[in-house]
Amino acid sequence: MSVQGIDSLLGELQSMSALAAGQTAAQPATDAQGQDFATVLKSSIDQVNQMQQDAQAKQQAFQAGAPEADLQDVMVSLQKASLSFQTMVQVRNKLVSAYQEVMNMQV
Repeated sequence: MSVQGIDSLLGELQSMSALAAGQTAAQPATDAQGQDFATVLKSSIDQVNQMQQDAQAKQQAFQAGAPEADLQDVMVSLQKASLSFQTMVQVRNKLVSAYQEVMNMQV
C-alpha cells in the first residue's frame, strides 16, 4: 500500500469520524493528548521503517566484515524489525477491516 493510499484512507476515516461525532469534516479527530490519529500512525510507520533500515545496515556491516558487527546483534535487530513489520501489517489489516465495516453501514 502506498503512502498516498494510506493518506487518502486516513483522510476518509477522519472525515467520517468527525461527521459521526457531530463535528464538521475539517476538524481532525484527536486523542486525549491532542495528537491526531494520522500523526500517531505516521510516526509508528516511521519507527518501523527506521528499525528495518538499522537492521539492514547492521547486516551489511556484518557481511562486509566490520569488526564492530556482532552476529547476535545482527540477528536480534533483524528479528525485531521483522516482528515490528508483522505487527504493523496486522494493524493495517484491522484498520482496513474497520474501514470496510464502516463503509458497509447503512445510514
